Amino acid sequence: MRIKIIALLTGLLLLISGAAGFAAETNGVSSDLKDLVTRINAKLRAEQKTETDLAGELKEFDALIVKHQGADAEELAQVLSMKGGLYLQVLDEPEKAAEVFKQIKHDYPQTKPGQRVDEILTMLAQQVEVKKIQDTLVAGKVFPDFSEVDLAGQPLSIASRKGKVVLVDFWATWCGPCVHELPNVIKSYEKHHAKGFEIIGVSLDQDEQKLKNFIKEKNMTWQQFFDGKGWGNKLAGKYGVQSIPATYLLDGEGKIIGKDLRGDELEAAIAKAISKG
Repeated sequence: MRIKIIALLTGLLLLISGAAGFAAETNGVSSDLKDLVTRINAKLRAEQKTETDLAGELKEFDALIVKHQGADAEELAQVLSMKGGLYLQVLDEPEKAAEVFKQIKHDYPQTKPGQRVDEILTMLAQQVEVKKIQDTLVAGKVFPDFSEVDLAGQPLSIASRKGKVVLVDFWATWCGPCVHELPNVIKSYEKHHAKGFEIIGVSLDQDEQKLKNFIKEKNMTWQQFFDGKGWGNKLAGKYGVQSIPATYLLDGEGKIIGKDLRGDELEAAIAKAISKG
């Protein structure tokens, strides 16, 4: 999971939350890095979050390494850790992040970041694979099918709902945003089910009885896939799901027509798809 990767990146939280956590050095690597991070955060607050927006700042990380050549290796490794963190967490470029961490391993192997690079690279490789999956799941593409059994032991697939508008909903009872959105989902289901709207739930719960009790309490009558593995859920892995709620709205041919729609947007998309059917 990306959360685990983030926890390993030295200083990454400082990059995202602001430069206030830096020690109050007034010279050297730390001072220059603090100034660079401050400017990056200003851009992030201004919603300048693309690689083009941050091209100058990305080059400045390398310039700092050159400027302070021969300085404390731990500080220089932190500079590169910041650059790798920017590629991963802000720009969503795990492959480029991996190249930065490989540089740390080569140039500063005895530093704290250097000694953890192999672990980070393993998880970044997983992140690369997830991104490849997610990049294929875009509007207009057919959502890859599966053949499983639901919580009640009944066959479950997308193909069995050909001609229906289908919402594939990755969720869990412990997920606050999922539970918050649930009334909207239920409302849309009750309104459109008779017209050809279906839901396939994919629960990332681990407690089967708790899930069953919740479903009964909320009157969630659609099928649910559950394997009790939490974040290791088979279908969550297949579709590169790393955060929930995650939803895909499919047309009658199984093509993606919407992703992560909420509230009024979800209702409008369902109504439009139903009317076309």
